[in-house]
Amino acid sequence: MLTDEIRADMAQAVLCWLATVDADGQPSVSPKEIFAPHGADRVMIAEIASAGSLRNIRQNPKVCVSLIDIFRQRGWKLTGQAEVIAPGEPHFADLGAEVLRMAGSAYPVRHLLSVKVQRAVPILAPSYRHFPDRSEAERVAEAHRLYGTRPASGG
Repeated sequence: MLTDEIRADMAQAVLCWLATVDADGQPSVSPKEIFAPHGADRVMIAEIASAGSLRNIRQNPKVCVSLIDIFRQRGWKLTGQAEVIAPGEPHFADLGAEVLRMAGSAYPVRHLLSVKVQRAVPILAPSYRHFPDRSEAERVAEAHRLYGTRPASGG
């Protein structure tokens, strides 16, 4: 399910957004900055300060994780079932190894959010339809122009 392409795009994304639904059916979207693929079909997300996401997942485990490389203007919508894993559970360290490494001592990981991905759909900016022949380099250059940014030196 998590192809090499999805993994590469995930490595380029700075944030992902976790969409959940509360008990009243109201959607909630929360940014997450520490996340990584795990195994063939899981995304592990560090829960650092997300009481609402925890509450919602415990009531309804259906979630959506979206991630985008803002300069390439593409990414993925990953839908599936989430599970909350507490630090005391036996598989916490194994499942969370990568996100715990990423968090280091700077961020206390209170729980892991383990998302078993059931469906992956590409997210593409409208420019992919309007300008299908544009190269990735042209897309990145145009994004920098539109956002008023510059590529990092050396890259």
